[in-house]
Amino acid sequence: MRGISFSLAAALVACGSLWAAEVQVKPSPTKAPTSPAGSPSPAPASQPLPQYRPALLGIGPASVINRIDTASLIKDGQKDATISFCCSVKTTGEIASVWTYRASPDSQPLERELVRCLDTSVFVPGIYNHKPVHVLFFGTVTFKVVDGKPRLRIFANQETEELKKESDFIGPQPFVGLGSKFEGLHYPSDGLTTVLSGIVELAMKVDADGNLKELKVVSETPPLVGFRRAAAEDFRVASFIPAFRDGKPVECSVTLPVYYEP
Repeated sequence: MRGISFSLAAALVACGSLWAAEVQVKPSPTKAPTSPAGSPSPAPASQPLPQYRPALLGIGPASVINRIDTASLIKDGQKDATISFCCSVKTTGEIASVWTYRASPDSQPLERELVRCLDTSVFVPGIYNHKPVHVLFFGTVTFKVVDGKPRLRIFANQETEELKKESDFIGPQPFVGLGSKFEGLHYPSDGLTTVLSGIVELAMKVDADGNLKELKVVSETPPLVGFRRAAAEDFRVASFIPAFRDGKPVECSVTLPVYYEP
């Protein structure tokens, strides 16, 4: 597990696109990947912003999908690997913080390259009620070697079944401001006697307008040290940019793994 050290709560308060939720990357790191079907470009300044739009990876030179050096990963011996990640995306599209977790075995080269590229990447910012908002983006990176060539895909969700089907699905994104009381992740340091990292799985139902309808803690690792309480308190007051399927906002039920790091 690796993260870029940053106080998310402070960053959040202070402070085209991967629409089809995947991209095919060619072996040459200098060649742009094929744009996925249905990927919208950011609206020109003269056009009004949409009511809702999730934060998206983007397709320009500052996008993480154009920065990851797949040729070097092959050279470093990276085999098939999967990594979950979460990043804090500002209203400008810049990244404030990055966390990686649930990495498959022997995925260290991919994890290092992902963190390096995310640190300097720019996303398409999230939109709620026609205004840019600061959001948490939950994603999954998969890397495979097919006939000696790299195949990198980045998905805008962490749902096992959606990933298996490679669905055009973008998970709901909690945001700060505009009526949302979400303030970021608060590490439960007051209840811990040792420094630990933790993951809490939250089962959520979010409607097509981004309202949280149901919230349940599914699991906590490690147990009984405060992560369960912290996650429930952090997310029970959150509003979300709704999930998108095939380019349209939809109601969804998701299981969100929330990673806490001191």
